[in-house]
Amino acid sequence: MKVSTRGDYASRALLSLALHDKDQGPTSVRDIAERTGLPQPYLEQILLALKGAGLVRSKRGVGGGYVLARGASDITLGEIVSAVDGPIAAGDFGRPHENGACEHEGQCVLLAVWADVGEHMRSHLDSFTLEDMVRRARGIDDAGKPLE
Repeated sequence: MKVSTRGDYASRALLSLALHDKDQGPTSVRDIAERTGLPQPYLEQILLALKGAGLVRSKRGVGGGYVLARGASDITLGEIVSAVDGPIAAGDFGRPHENGACEHEGQCVLLAVWADVGEHMRSHLDSFTLEDMVRRARGIDDAGKPLE
């Protein structure tokens, strides 16, 4: 699996919101773009997708912008990547034993392996929360001690 540019940018944008969630009010797209170095027009599209997935909320008008829809400890990297890239999978090969997927020699065995690989990728990305990334960005380990 390769995380797309959209997946990376979405993760960076939400990490920025999580790092600044104690600030007053929503964060503008311009501020997120400046802090992360991401192109603002592309970031706007990504934030709309994240809003559609329920990961951020927006406020219009003066003082408007984006905030996390849930706490940073409740948002995983897997959710973020899936929100902008679609389902996390090793490939688009189909599922074993469905729609004639096992009609050729060895095909069903490999389909099962690819499905297992996709599940491991999803599980691994879901094991990291935005809160984990905030701690790492601040140089703090899971126990609250400085990273060495």
